[in-house]
Amino acid sequence: MVSSDSSKVKPIEMEYEITAMHDADGVAVLEIYRQGLMTGNATFETTVPTWEDWNRGHLKHSRLVARDGSSILGWAALSPVSGRCVYGGVAEVSVYVGESGRGKGVGTALLVGLIASSEREGIWTLQAGIFPENEASIKLHLNHNFREVGRRERIGKMNGVWRDTVLLERRSEVVGMNNRE
Repeated sequence: MVSSDSSKVKPIEMEYEITAMHDADGVAVLEIYRQGLMTGNATFETTVPTWEDWNRGHLKHSRLVARDGSSILGWAALSPVSGRCVYGGVAEVSVYVGESGRGKGVGTALLVGLIASSEREGIWTLQAGIFPENEASIKLHLNHNFREVGRRERIGKMNGVWRDTVLLERRSEVVGMNNRE
């Protein structure tokens, strides 16, 4: 018999901390990337990159992992959107949560940490391109002051199927505010 007294129900608690990503985390980071890739709704990529290629494609700062002891539950990092200096404060967000960390607030903790880290590093705009089918990721971003700025229809073909992406953007409330005209 199940009691209706919710005070007797002990919630599942997960202990983890958000820390800086290290090269030693590369194997776990790429495994979580592989898990995302396998969903078909995380990236247009079809293969997991080498750690060297992944490392080259992401900014050196604002790389975070959710750590549960020696296990990595998820990661977040930024990629440059352009090599042009005027876009130096604009970055693309990646947040990936492994199968064992999903539904436990890991994505939220990583995104909150990534926003704070990006602002410390002078990033004034974060952007994300997300498949519309990835409703959880869209909701996560919208819950953290990203706004939908558009939809790129049939922007890429994946396994013979044209796919759309929803474009989301977050402007910092602290970086880049002094020079507004």
